[in-house]
Amino acid sequence: MDALSDVLKSVRLEGAVYLNAEFTAPWCVAAKFGLATARAKLAGADRVLYFHYLAEGACRVRLAGGEVHEAAARDLVIFMREEPHVMGSDLQLAPVETASLLDVQAARGATDVVQLRHGGGGAATRVVCGYLACDRTISRMLFDALPVALVVPMREGPAAGMLQELLRLGVSESTASRPGAESLLAKLSELMFVEAMRVHLASLPPGGQGWLAGVRDAHVGRALSLLHADPKREWTLDELAREAALSRSALSERFASLVGEPPMQYLTRWRLGLAAAALRSSDRSIARIAEEFGYESESAFNRAFKREFEVPPATWRRRSASAEKRGVA
Repeated sequence: MDALSDVLKSVRLEGAVYLNAEFTAPWCVAAKFGLATARAKLAGADRVLYFHYLAEGACRVRLAGGEVHEAAARDLVIFMREEPHVMGSDLQLAPVETASLLDVQAARGATDVVQLRHGGGGAATRVVCGYLACDRTISRMLFDALPVALVVPMREGPAAGMLQELLRLGVSESTASRPGAESLLAKLSELMFVEAMRVHLASLPPGGQGWLAGVRDAHVGRALSLLHADPKREWTLDELAREAALSRSALSERFASLVGEPPMQYLTRWRLGLAAAALRSSDRSIARIAEEFGYESESAFNRAFKREFEVPPATWRRRSASAEKRGVA
């Protein structure tokens, strides 16, 4: 398995679609997240990404910092965090706040996917909105390598047509309150994000630095895949270099240049991220988790964990449990 697939598998994505909107030109809305039905499902989420999928039409998206993105039909606009933004056919118009439109529509309907229509009656742009909740401790290497907002074209490739048809089916079934529609849309959200990351990775220009550049590099990508596939193994730099078909010094230099840290330091952070997720999601003993992720003693694990997360594993577990009870994201 490649490193990107392994990270996407390990972050335990949980998705949902909450809005099916039709905007007609001219239109401009100030988009903020926090629809009541979505907030209830996100209680205790560690990290949340939001997305707009343009099923039809086109629009412009302006971020809070002024950056403008163009989006067309079958583009997926992904926000790596809750980012206030303005979107519309004409960004010179005074934007209408979507919060009141969403809450009114949500109050009228019984379905999980809110249906929204707004605009001046001209050319239509249909947008499906959703979110993905994931584990921040594991996902950081991927999401730290991505911009705040990302527009990914989903028009080509073997999965493009299938995704559009499944999305149309899921929204239709949810509108009709058919059993299983919510689960279908949740899985579809996850599938869309995974495909978007694959498309984005393939579109990156040659060169560059960061985790994604490392994944794409033949030698460093091989090393990352090995570390992700067997984090418990007592890897040495010599073994990893041999498997990656480079000399020890060449791999160390190339890995650090692209990923930003040496291979063994990266392995430690990956192990600790997995361990932190296990502490959050299971009731296994700290000693058991330490052993599962390659630590010979609980005390060595405690020291390494505190260096990475600034608190011991037991404190991390208590705080995580407390945050989930309070519904803190």
